[in-house]
Amino acid sequence: VIVKDIPIYSLCEHHMVPFYGKVHIGYIPKDKVLGLSKLARIADMYARRLQVQERMTREIATAVQEAIEPTGVAVVCECTHMCMVMRGAEKTGSHTTTSSMLGVFREDVRSRQEFLALLRN
Repeated sequence: VIVKDIPIYSLCEHHMVPFYGKVHIGYIPKDKVLGLSKLARIADMYARRLQVQERMTREIATAVQEAIEPTGVAVVCECTHMCMVMRGAEKTGSHTTTSSMLGVFREDVRSRQEFLALLRN
């Protein structure tokens, strides 16, 4: 199960300026499943607080893992950080990508590659 392009908006706890982008969440069910909208709600729950992208990515993956104990969870976040765009380096068009892989997505390179390939399509 993969839900791609979930929009997120957050506030960087380091610079106190916004970052925004999209989250892709995938999991391989074992005994339980989550409604698709619940994946978006989990992403929102962690994005709507002072946050850093790396931790948010890990927290989303861990929340799905703890909720339904699937075979594996994969989360990729692609964001634009306003601290890069409007101050300091002023690099418009730059994106930061983070990922968190748990279970089979961490242990099995083929499962991980399949997930990442499906994100590209």
